[in-house]
Amino acid sequence: MYAIIEDSGTQIKVSEGDEIKVDIRELADDASTVTFDRVLMKGDGDDATFGTPYVSGASVTAEILEREFKDKKIDVIKFKRRKGYRRKQGHRQRYMKVRVTSIG
Repeated sequence: MYAIIEDSGTQIKVSEGDEIKVDIRELADDASTVTFDRVLMKGDGDDATFGTPYVSGASVTAEILEREFKDKKIDVIKFKRRKGYRRKQGHRQRYMKVRVTSIG
């Protein structure tokens, strides 16, 4: 069984047991699971259910493996030729690592 979920403007295809990285979010300190309720599609082999835009009553539950980690660094460079204008800035996005436990 697999599902396509929407999280922070991105669509992610998941199945049970997958480890994915999602944008960090505010959770309680004792929270050990996170639930994604914006399911765009749910399927099992040839049988698939599509939402308009979301499948009603469907949700994906995942356990938290890492609360916060940073992705690799991205360099943002601005440059204008012959003007002496150069700017360099770095960015590291913060993510949360989760493992999908159930699709329902």
